[in-house]
Amino acid sequence: MSTAAAPVRSGAVLADLLPAARHRYAVDAALVLGGAALTGIAAQIAVPVPGSPVPVTGQTFAALLIGTALGARRGFLSLALYALVGMAGMPWFAEASSGWSMPSLGYVFGMLLAATVVGALARRGGDRSVLRTAGTMVLGSAIIYAIGVPYLALSTGMSLSAAVAAGLTPFLIGDALKAALAVGLLPTTWKLLGRRG
Repeated sequence: MSTAAAPVRSGAVLADLLPAARHRYAVDAALVLGGAALTGIAAQIAVPVPGSPVPVTGQTFAALLIGTALGARRGFLSLALYALVGMAGMPWFAEASSGWSMPSLGYVFGMLLAATVVGALARRGGDRSVLRTAGTMVLGSAIIYAIGVPYLALSTGMSLSAAVAAGLTPFLIGDALKAALAVGLLPTTWKLLGRRG
């Protein structure tokens, strides 16, 4: 009896490795719910930034990790569920906030799009090597800021340059550290599984 791992079909993401042939919809639903909950929990890891209405959180890291691990469809659904439930009043946005009138809500919308894009890239191997994962994480972060910073400017009346200073610049070092963590975590997970598909 062979114990060698079966090769993963091309285009697989980490979540596709879960055994679920007979219960795929239940597993997908659990992954989507789990992804939303993980994002909500990670959002509570928050450090206020002086002069900015946006704190540093674990939320962006969770959103990018969920997108790459679950793929575009499940990643989108997880972040859509997170956004909708938070806007409806569940206090699981950053610092236990909720609602739809927050100046940082644009970042949540950015995370939804970023999770979808990085999930699509992961299906093309964007999480299998250090270089690819770094590129995937940088692109995902850029998408979050491309939506979050202009939304911040519009919702607070800041100029775009003031919104960049308050909602982008203070976060670059933290995002580099989060990307480095993902660069170490994702390719290593694939390597440990022995499946580079």
